[in-house]
Amino acid sequence: MRLSKYVLPLLREDSSEAHIASHQLMLRAGLVRQTASGIYAWMPLGLKVLDRIGRIVREEQDRAGAIEMLMPTIQPADLWRESGRYDAYGPEMLRIRDRHDRDLLFGPTAEEVITSLMRGSIKSYRDLPRTLYNVQWKFRDEIRPRFGVMRGREFLMKDAYSFDLDIDGARHSYNRMYVAYLRTFARMGLHAIPTKADPGPIGGDMSHEFILLADNGESDVFFHEEWAAETRPQVPDFSDGDAIDAFVADRTRFYAATDEMRDTAAEAGLGEKLRTARGIEVGHIFYFGTKYSESMGMKVQGPDGDLVAPQMGSYGIGVSRLVGAIIEASHDENGIVWPEAVAPFRVGIINIRASDEATTAMADKVYGALTGAGVDVLYDDRDERGGAKFAGMDLIGLPWQVIVGPKGVERGVVELKSRATGEREEISPEALLARFQG
Repeated sequence: MRLSKYVLPLLREDSSEAHIASHQLMLRAGLVRQTASGIYAWMPLGLKVLDRIGRIVREEQDRAGAIEMLMPTIQPADLWRESGRYDAYGPEMLRIRDRHDRDLLFGPTAEEVITSLMRGSIKSYRDLPRTLYNVQWKFRDEIRPRFGVMRGREFLMKDAYSFDLDIDGARHSYNRMYVAYLRTFARMGLHAIPTKADPGPIGGDMSHEFILLADNGESDVFFHEEWAAETRPQVPDFSDGDAIDAFVADRTRFYAATDEMRDTAAEAGLGEKLRTARGIEVGHIFYFGTKYSESMGMKVQGPDGDLVAPQMGSYGIGVSRLVGAIIEASHDENGIVWPEAVAPFRVGIINIRASDEATTAMADKVYGALTGAGVDVLYDDRDERGGAKFAGMDLIGLPWQVIVGPKGVERGVVELKSRATGEREEISPEALLARFQG
């Protein structure tokens, strides 16, 4: 993509409405623009990041055996009355009445919808287990939306729901999602720790929040040093159910909790192995048994002919929230530093002197070669000052910068810069192409 043909509205200064780094940088780098309180339009650069995150999430859900579907954003209030949550949910729910005086709502979550759909689709234990997922916009009418997409009112979420015949099956479905989440965040280049979360009235040990470590995180995290180890254990393949269960049993031995779930006695027993940091919640997996299947009358025929309410769990990842969380965890004084897996473009080409014929010819050649090889490239071909181009490219944080200038062109080389480390090297266009094809 040529920047001269793109829409990238950069800002030179931080916005007065932004109070954390991710919000400031998302506005300055042209990723989003606010259209109403807590509601954002995703500009072209931001949408590319959102799509890359969503693709990884989908691939790992598919790998874990979950099945994608799409549920509506607008839900009938009657379903929530069945579960007993319509009046209990509170003012965060955006309630709507249509022209026929029917009560509707903009869904903040989808337990009721998925339960109603599956009670009409699953009739026998032979149809279980099943896990379905949905990547859809949600809405919660936060009283004080803040921190940009980190705590907005409208947000993109992946929510999955598992249905099992018994508690042993439910635990295995839960464990598969635990592993899928570790794989998902690792693929994004992130260090996310599964911390013990509130299990609600059901109790038990099947509730974890996945916390991304970040200096400016929203909560304190306390964890065993094993979670900080540079070398991670090999995540088992999904084809081996016993290995999945054994892996999760082993990993959950190591203490990890946020402020709300601290166990000071357990922490005291860790001694020097206790670590503390700040973190941001980016995912939550949760077993809730028959809460919805019982209240909404979902029954399946068991092996002995009896009707049984399936065991259920829910599994959420904040896709849009992840964009802000990644920036909080990966930025410097010059701007965003994207992990390569989620970067909007892999390479940014900077033509230092667009008015110079030879320099432009070289930059065009490099751009054509990289795009022809399938590399996603943003080419700054504008007739602007070099300093402004460097600052803009650092701000948007693409992993690699290719700098084309008159002096290098004379020697037949370009400069390759790593945004993460700042390291630079001179390289021929042919070697550059080979580097990114490899």
